[in-house]
Amino acid sequence: MNPLRPLILAAAESPRMKRALTNIPVTADIVRRFVAGETRDDLIRVARTLLDSGRLVSVDFLGENTTDRSQADATVVEYLSLINELAALERPALPGIDAPPVEVSVKLSALGQALPGDGPAIATENLRILCTKAVQADVWVTVDAEDHTTTDATLATVHELREEFPWLGAVLQSYLRRTAADCRALSGPGSRIRLCKGAYREPHDVAFQRASEVTDSYLHCLEVLMRGDGYPMVASHDPAAIAAAERLVAETGRGPNCFEHQLLYGIRDGEQRRLAAAGNAVRVYVPYGSQWYGYLTRRLAERPANLAFFLRALVGD
Repeated sequence: MNPLRPLILAAAESPRMKRALTNIPVTADIVRRFVAGETRDDLIRVARTLLDSGRLVSVDFLGENTTDRSQADATVVEYLSLINELAALERPALPGIDAPPVEVSVKLSALGQALPGDGPAIATENLRILCTKAVQADVWVTVDAEDHTTTDATLATVHELREEFPWLGAVLQSYLRRTAADCRALSGPGSRIRLCKGAYREPHDVAFQRASEVTDSYLHCLEVLMRGDGYPMVASHDPAAIAAAERLVAETGRGPNCFEHQLLYGIRDGEQRRLAAAGNAVRVYVPYGSQWYGYLTRRLAERPANLAFFLRALVGD
């Protein structure tokens, strides 16, 4: 784990640091590595290139912790337009893979979960609107995980909407101590679970802090999902996790229609192409929008190589 991770995640919450970084011209070059752009047109260009390369895509319109109803409503409108445009993209056939090539990833706090009063109900209804549109467009929807304070409300919404949309995906984070139990509860027939390590600053009593503990938890949770009846989405760039997934696929007899790898846009592109060339379903998580600061800082906190890339750019190397 990046030893500077706590400091970087603290910076993600600092308005002063945000102002400083967003005013550095070179920062735009860094953002373009990890973010498709600020507009939907930027995103569609990147998505088209990825689809043409034999990969699948999951798109996140950046934004979270909305406390204004009009902003939540605007996010819904953006996602509805995004789903329409993604559905219109040409989707090359991939042998042995029937999963929809395009997916949208949604944070419930962007849909109004944090609004005072009936925020969770508003977010649930907004998600229902997006899922209804997604069914018509043959696009998947996955609900992103956020910090641990939102986990119960988020999973309650997922449980509720799976009655209507059993394919609705959810994200679980292995650094949370509760996640193994959540994996067992959510890995039933037809369920889709994206398993990631986690990227928020969390207290010791709810989350593992040491890299080895997070990895061990990830591998345990991955085994629970792979031996379950659902559709695991292996969201990790860690070679140990990828190797474990390949072993478990062989042991359980899962084919490319029964799981997928998910990797982040801008990270380990060669590994993405290798996995896809081997016949795996490989979905690339692609964010876009102007609210990129929190996302960027979490990516820098995850891997020292990302931070080194950022620092080299700052000094012009």
